[in-house]
Amino acid sequence: MKIEITEKKENLLQERTEIRFTVDHTGESTPTRKAMIDAIAKMTNAVKDTVVINNVDTQYGRGISKGYVKIYKSEEAARKFEREYLLKRNGILKEEKKEGQ
Repeated sequence: MKIEITEKKENLLQERTEIRFTVDHTGESTPTRKAMIDAIAKMTNAVKDTVVINNVDTQYGRGISKGYVKIYKSEEAARKFEREYLLKRNGILKEEKKEGQ
C-alpha cells in the first residue's frame, strides 16, 4: 500500500487540515480504514485519535482508491466538529453495546 497526498488545505476555523489522498494497492485488497489512518498519521506526524477519514472511493478493477481525510489539532476539536457516526467509524468514539447483544 502506497499513499500519496494530492491536495492539502488548512482550515483554521474548524481547527483542522483537510487532505485528499490516493492509495495504490495494486494486487491487494482495499486497505482497512485503520491501516489508512495509521499510515496517514505517520506521514503527517499526527495523533491517530485526531485523524478522521470522511470517505474512500475504490476504482473498480484498478487497485487505486481516492479519499478525503481531516486531521484535527486535538481530539476535543474532532469531537466538537465531527458527526457522531464518523467518530465511531474512525475509532475515536467507542460504540456502546445495547443490553441483550
